[in-house]
Amino acid sequence: MLKRYGMKAAIFFERDGVLNEAKIDGRHQRVPLLFEDFKVNTSAIPYLKKLKEAGFLLIATTNQPAIAGGTLCRREVDLMHKLLERAFPLDDIFMCPHSEEDNCRCHKPESGMFTEAAFKWHLDMDRSFVISDKWSDAAAAHMAGCTSVLLKSPLSDTGHHDFVVKDLDAAVTKILDLFVPCESKLLEAV
Repeated sequence: MLKRYGMKAAIFFERDGVLNEAKIDGRHQRVPLLFEDFKVNTSAIPYLKKLKEAGFLLIATTNQPAIAGGTLCRREVDLMHKLLERAFPLDDIFMCPHSEEDNCRCHKPESGMFTEAAFKWHLDMDRSFVISDKWSDAAAAHMAGCTSVLLKSPLSDTGHHDFVVKDLDAAVTKILDLFVPCESKLLEAV
């Protein structure tokens, strides 16, 4: 595992649109509300395995305001997350079940889920990355001190971002290009 001073580096993945398929309707994303409609993005599996082999912790994050709104059952979400855990080498999943109106600190673009993960996993946020297709994740990454790597989509064109790339392959390449030279220099200094 990649560690510096006992702290680990992580990759945070937005669930909807990266780890599972989600439909984009104009400037909104429609996420599955039933387990039978939940489809894992199988093309992402080798990329997560590559990052895991590089030593990163892998953490999924997701806003699920439909739980607070009463249109999504927590049991359905739990089944969806069990499927994600079987498909991907994830270390953890963090979820905000609140609506935007609740003004909670875990609902992205707030950074509460990232802060909670940093505490739980002893993360070095300066060396951690967020991969998403939404500006809200990039904003949360910025607040948490992570580097954002946005996948180009209709939902990624506003707000803060560090990098915008065309797909998950380019995101993983960018992270490994940025991270490995830093790690090599660190090892040489020891």
